[in-house]
Amino acid sequence: MPFYGFNRPDAKVSEGIRRNWWRQGMMGSIQAQYECIRVLSETDFFDDLKSIDIPVFVMHGEDDQICPFPASGAKSIKLLKHGTLKTYPGLPHGMPTTHAELINGDLLEFIRS
Repeated sequence: MPFYGFNRPDAKVSEGIRRNWWRQGMMGSIQAQYECIRVLSETDFFDDLKSIDIPVFVMHGEDDQICPFPASGAKSIKLLKHGTLKTYPGLPHGMPTTHAELINGDLLEFIRS
């Protein structure tokens, strides 16, 4: 389960998160899930970032195996007019689920600023 970093050595696998991931997969259409991944992997959204003129908080796990930081977060922050970047060493793509207690404080601080 690379989405949550559960495939890493010494990862602490949450059975609840694992089962919820399975549940979400079983609730959707396999065709819709395939098309979602296909479109997301084939569409370049980077040009859209250039037109955003409000503050944006880019939060990115440095161990994101789904959207690796160098190809996504690092590139995104360069295109935003008012972007703030916060990276998290060792955190996966699913960090809002696995590390909510860590990132929620940073998100709230950004919103308050």
